[in-house]
Amino acid sequence: MTGERFKVAIVGGGIGGLFTANALIKQGLAVTVYEQAPKLGEVGAGIYLTPNSVRHLQRLGLESSVKKYGARVGADSRYYRHDGSEIAPVQVTDSSGWNATFGMHRADMIDLLAEPLPQGVVQTGHECTGFEQDGDVARVTFANGKVAEAGIVIGCDGIHSALRPVVVPPSVPVFSGSAAYRGVIARKLLPDWPADVWRMWLGEGKHFLVFPLRAGTLLNFVGFVPGDTEIKESWTAPGDPDLLRKEFAGWDQRIEKLLGHVEQTFRWALYDRDPLPTWTKGRLTLLGDAAHAMLPHLGQGANQSMEDGMALATILAGVTRETAQAALVAYENLRRQRVADVQLGARKNGLRYDSIGTSISDRDVEIVAHASFRKSIYDYDVVREVARPQ
Repeated sequence: MTGERFKVAIVGGGIGGLFTANALIKQGLAVTVYEQAPKLGEVGAGIYLTPNSVRHLQRLGLESSVKKYGARVGADSRYYRHDGSEIAPVQVTDSSGWNATFGMHRADMIDLLAEPLPQGVVQTGHECTGFEQDGDVARVTFANGKVAEAGIVIGCDGIHSALRPVVVPPSVPVFSGSAAYRGVIARKLLPDWPADVWRMWLGEGKHFLVFPLRAGTLLNFVGFVPGDTEIKESWTAPGDPDLLRKEFAGWDQRIEKLLGHVEQTFRWALYDRDPLPTWTKGRLTLLGDAAHAMLPHLGQGANQSMEDGMALATILAGVTRETAQAALVAYENLRRQRVADVQLGARKNGLRYDSIGTSISDRDVEIVAHASFRKSIYDYDVVREVARPQ
């Protein structure tokens, strides 16, 4: 074994898995990513990158790619009431004033993270069907008959994780009571729409969000509306553009004008999971949505996955088979409460946006005050936290 690089198997080739692969390779570990789909890709629309993850993309030498693929969100971003009257500015910087907030298409994010990986690191067509471990070896089995052996296995396989039940008893998805219509349209259809603003309109029981993608050439829209538990937990269930227009009829004319150009939309049921009591079992740990599926109301799903990946890579620097399990426990201890706070904060923020349990005027006051919570998220540097005495 002398001189052989420590092997890590990552199950799942989404944003969390690919980011973690880059971070681990930078630490000198031997990494293989096993993705169940026949090829890498994302059918989702936009994600929002914030300073707490962009600083780690910067550390991996990917900041120029973020600027190339993304659309920086600027200081003119605003919250509005449903009629277009202004509530408050949007927090787009950390406390130092660093503006590292970007709209990013999910497909572009996958490309950005896959491109630097050496040939052969990503193995597609591998659907995880089982896990076992004994001594210093962990094994993952796949539907195609392959078996992967490694010193550590990381479950990055999303909200429907096949590996999560190995770690904790099956958890029930928690339905938020809301659904989201989402999609993208070309900004050239709305030439008066700025290329660098994040805008959200807040009403009673629903809200509407727009932010830019691809250097401002695309607009990502999400209309959050009351839902029902019959909607399946899916990114790709088709939505009816006419029903979407009906949901926001009578709102700010900017929304009505945008929705007039929508020809296709997807309807996405909003589920999360309660915070898990543990993420780790021996040589297996969970990361990203597999560990902490969250609602989108803080825009932190992908950002927290990348924080996880950077934390894990930093802790695993110099890992051996003898120290691997203790390192995974240290990773969980660092991350679990931080992410639980963000998960529960996203739930609370969704209720705030829709004025559930509060008056419109009180909500507006809370929206103004909410900037300080955003700063606390954006200021967090997981590398600094790893170095802090625990």
